[in-house]
Amino acid sequence: MTHAAITGWGKCLPPAVLSNHDLSTLLDTSDEWIVSRTGIRERRISHVRLEDLATVAAERALAAAALAAASIELIVFGSCSYDDQVPNMASGVQLRLGAHAAAALDLNTACTSFLYGLSTATALIRTGVVRNALVIGAELISPFMDWSDRDVAVLFGDGAAAVVLEATQNEEGLIAEKLGCYADSRETLRVQGMGGRYANRGVLYGVTRWQFAGQEIFKRAVQGMASACEEALGRAGIDAGEVDLLVPHQANLRIIEAVARRAHLPMERVYVNVQRYGNMSAATVPVALCEALEEGRVRPGGWLLMPGFGGGLTYCAHLVRWGSRTTPLGLSAAQLPPNERSALAIIRECREHKMRPTAVEAREPFAGI
Repeated sequence: MTHAAITGWGKCLPPAVLSNHDLSTLLDTSDEWIVSRTGIRERRISHVRLEDLATVAAERALAAAALAAASIELIVFGSCSYDDQVPNMASGVQLRLGAHAAAALDLNTACTSFLYGLSTATALIRTGVVRNALVIGAELISPFMDWSDRDVAVLFGDGAAAVVLEATQNEEGLIAEKLGCYADSRETLRVQGMGGRYANRGVLYGVTRWQFAGQEIFKRAVQGMASACEEALGRAGIDAGEVDLLVPHQANLRIIEAVARRAHLPMERVYVNVQRYGNMSAATVPVALCEALEEGRVRPGGWLLMPGFGGGLTYCAHLVRWGSRTTPLGLSAAQLPPNERSALAIIRECREHKMRPTAVEAREPFAGI
């Protein structure tokens, strides 16, 4: 049977750090209030476009796999915060990489977009449609944030990561998964101002108001992720005690702890970086995977369980058998352009533009949010 091994990985985090103290200068909040409810201490704010973040992450993943961009046959771009919807984001990365032979598709299931993308690319490799794939999870949430709403503004950050999949006869890569959606709860998480339904209502695209029913989202997130973990393990005939590391969606520390308890896994076997980056939506799981590898938390042949949830409300869990290599074959020199602005300065500029929007000339390049 053909499997899809993860042979390369790379992340890209923008350098500007927005601390809880910084947020307290914008909102009626405090470090204590945010940490006690979420576990988040800081997050990153991008000075560049989503495509820039994704391309750097992709170049680093390709270097780790020692695979030339020209050899890539499929790019799956998982996100809900596009620079453009037409043309799609994946084609932009394809062009930037020089991956001329690749098919290119975008996938949006909100925070689970990377994991659903992993399922999609793996299925296409298993069936012989492609022999390899680049799967990206990347988000630029900050331009779409309502920075006056502390219930959501404290939660999210920007970032990107990518993995390379390659066909193999070894039993590794994605072994079992469970995908699902609580569509009856889709109204608990809606970003108003990010779609065509608002075009005739006098709403400027990107000027958002967030419907965010925190308690209901918490309940459904724990329920969905935990049940998906159980089903994925059952499909593979694996006991929770055999799982080496849980790499969950990083939305809220309390959700992570609750899912770990329900999955019968101690926190020592759970990877957590939500305190550094907040919720990067589709980027959280692949960034956490990259950092777990960097920190030596992934062993050759180990079992990884990766659950997630997102708007929709989508949920899933992916059971991955790691291969023999936990270090990159090569390193990329790809870097973001330098940034001299603080995260607060970037946000304040964004808010100012939203308050007094002006027509953007076609020749004007994008310069942060």
